[in-house]
Amino acid sequence: MRVSGCGMRLTRAALESCVLQTWVAQSGLDLTVWSDAEHEASIQALLQQQRPEDPVYVFAYGSLIWNPCCHYVDCVPAMLYGWHRDFCLWAPVGRGTPEQPGLVLGLERGGSCHGLVFRLSTAHALADLRLMWRREMVVGSYIPRWVSVRCGEGFCQAIAFTVNPDHACYTGKLQSEQLIRTLATAQGELGSSADYLQQTVEGLRQNGLCDQRLQRLQQRVEQWHLDQSAA
Repeated sequence: MRVSGCGMRLTRAALESCVLQTWVAQSGLDLTVWSDAEHEASIQALLQQQRPEDPVYVFAYGSLIWNPCCHYVDCVPAMLYGWHRDFCLWAPVGRGTPEQPGLVLGLERGGSCHGLVFRLSTAHALADLRLMWRREMVVGSYIPRWVSVRCGEGFCQAIAFTVNPDHACYTGKLQSEQLIRTLATAQGELGSSADYLQQTVEGLRQNGLCDQRLQRLQQRVEQWHLDQSAA
């Protein structure tokens, strides 16, 4: 039977209440939860690499596509070169459990990646970044950095959350069977890993974009469920 997520939706209110941090703290996992002070230092270090008057862009390649939780004034399809999206991070809360971790996407070096670029509202940019850090940098499994993304005929500098290969949640290269089985079976407070995959594929499609590898993964996950039902 297909594991379909009926978990809570991640909202601004949930992020403001530090729900993700609470889940990790209560999980018993040996993971260090980043404080708001650490988030602030990380944000300021990144912003100092740009001119204060420059608009803030964020590159979305996973759940930010279909659930951005931020105030943005523009959103356009974009292409990032030199990085590709992959299921390379364990999710022991949210999309899985400590006993059966799920998987979420990260950016790995090499290749290219279709996604969206959000231009944040100037009035709300800092507040939105703080919430974004509470969402993405719960335990420091990403490295936020500026990347050059192609938008239409030009390029812009955008913040992207790239995978931290030194983090305990980094999966390394997974065998195909383990990848499919995990996506097909893991489920947590936010729903299933299978739904995370499906929502990303659908979010890309709704914006006229396509990731053939994600589509193949989705097909294989669906086939896994069919095979299990027939067994």
